[in-house]
Amino acid sequence: MKLRYAGALYDRTLALYTGEVRPEGVELDYTVGHPNQIFRRMLASAEFDVSEMSAANYLCAVARGDRRFVAIPVFPSRVFRHGSLFVNAAAGITAPADLRGRRLGVPEYAQTANVWVRALLQHEYGVRPEEIHWVRGSTEKIDFTLPPGVRVDDAPPGSDLSAMLEAGEIDALAAPEKPASFLAGSPRVRRLFPNFAEVEADYYRRTGHFPIMHLVVLQRALYEAERTLPRRLYAAFEAAKQRAYEGLLRSGILLTSLAFQTAYAERERGLLGDDPFAYGLARARATVEVLAQYVYEQGLAPRRVALEELFAAETLDT
Repeated sequence: MKLRYAGALYDRTLALYTGEVRPEGVELDYTVGHPNQIFRRMLASAEFDVSEMSAANYLCAVARGDRRFVAIPVFPSRVFRHGSLFVNAAAGITAPADLRGRRLGVPEYAQTANVWVRALLQHEYGVRPEEIHWVRGSTEKIDFTLPPGVRVDDAPPGSDLSAMLEAGEIDALAAPEKPASFLAGSPRVRRLFPNFAEVEADYYRRTGHFPIMHLVVLQRALYEAERTLPRRLYAAFEAAKQRAYEGLLRSGILLTSLAFQTAYAERERGLLGDDPFAYGLARARATVEVLAQYVYEQGLAPRRVALEELFAAETLDT
């Protein structure tokens, strides 16, 4: 069986890309691309057999009755999001509470990263989505209806959220990627949490959540035709990830461009355990369930979706 897969290229999927690890009985044609564009193509036309997918977008689609895909509990992207909040240095924002009544830019309102940002602001700092004036920089990949009281305006056509933040046209920005103005060293842009790594580590110790951004979906027609496929794909993704872990722990040579790779890897294992990018529902269930709750309570989905609706039945015991 030849399957076309689309996703970003991570160290934990590299062995699938090179062919060193192959799903049993499957030739995987690995297309590398930017996740956001892959999501758009998959949601628009189901272009690939298997693909990386926005977890929040998938939850919203399933909640609205879209059954074109079925997920396997592989989570190739997890990112803590305290570090993705940036503010204009002159806006007088020194704490999350200062975001009340302010203009906060987001590339997309419904993207998974900003579901987590809103959840952090609400559940960790008491700032509810309706207390912020959201400014959206791009079109959404899914349809949804905003809940009462939430204000989202589109940025002017052709504008750039990073430039708007630097100019003070918005007070803050929540984005998966660091804004260009910050990368350029602008003194007018800074992080809301300068010590974001410490704040994120504390968040993990208290909640146990390493936020899931993406999962993997396959076309339901393929799944219905070959019910062993999800387990075979799952096993291959897991084997590829274990190869990446082994490389991170090596000290004779450094497989990344991090000079202190060995120290970082050992420190991370001390905090997150030996499988930080845990696949399978045995360890990821609580984080998937809380994301489903956030998507629902933020009004992006009309109902809270159960895990049994999201994942192939054959993978529920992983």
